[in-house]
Amino acid sequence: MANSTSFHPNFFLLMGIPGLENSHLLLSILFCFMYILGVAANSILIAVISVHESLHQPMYFFLVMLAVGDLVLSSTTVPKTLCIFWFGSHEISFNSCLVQIFFIHFICMTESAILLAMAYDRYIAICYPLSYVTKLNLSFVMTVILVSVTRSLIIITPLVLLAWRLPYQDSNIIEHTYCEHMAMARLATASILINVIYGMVIMVLTSVIDLFLIGLSYVSIIQAIMRLSTSEARRKTSSTCVSHLCVITLLYVPAFFSFIAHRIPHNNVPPYVHILVANIYVIVPPMLNPIIYGVRTKEIQQKAIKMFTGKFIDYH
Repeated sequence: MANSTSFHPNFFLLMGIPGLENSHLLLSILFCFMYILGVAANSILIAVISVHESLHQPMYFFLVMLAVGDLVLSSTTVPKTLCIFWFGSHEISFNSCLVQIFFIHFICMTESAILLAMAYDRYIAICYPLSYVTKLNLSFVMTVILVSVTRSLIIITPLVLLAWRLPYQDSNIIEHTYCEHMAMARLATASILINVIYGMVIMVLTSVIDLFLIGLSYVSIIQAIMRLSTSEARRKTSSTCVSHLCVITLLYVPAFFSFIAHRIPHNNVPPYVHILVANIYVIVPPMLNPIIYGVRTKEIQQKAIKMFTGKFIDYH
């Protein structure tokens, strides 16, 4: 049923993962487990960093921002996906669909900026350690937060408005577990060329540039590590960057795959492959990011164990 004044349907029907209907129950159990684990891990990470003043440093503040973003990203999509699998609740209102699109892209773009700030943090810490305290202070952190949020808001708002302006008169069935910009736009009865071009432009001007600058930072970092006198010093210094590189990979690889798959004819990429990758994008990084940092960062391990057991374990 459509609103005749705006040519917008009152609701869309999210169909889950077409082609894998027989696996919906199994997938729902897996998604639910990963979602609960991600919520718990990110909540613990936020609590540990918030409670201990010794962790009130730029790198850990960025981790908190990443954890909050991961909580919002997964909570925007996964509960609705589970409702589809468990209760057959396929209906989502038109406005709720736009809200999903906004938060998915807003969080992903903000996290991209945060990862760039974290790369800069590692660059200063390794290449200019004597300047770390003066360059990376609370003012720097607040500036990063403000710029990241403002950039995402300015860029993503037009994306949502471009989806809102389209008429949807023929179909309201979205073959997906949540609302994606292109999945929704393809249902429109008007040209979506502007939507496609704008999506490509913002991808290049944000994520691609962020990733390029991150790469430049790590070129300098690797050069600085190779100049260290001993292999032990090189090992310890490089280990501080491994967690960050893992998180970068988790964010960008599925994002770029999803972006490219949307622009490849569907007869070349089975729809269920793209939908599964899109779900991995919103479930797996939020689950693994806090675990990666928790396992590889001794300060977080020690503070978490002490907070929950009252005991301090020295890993040295």
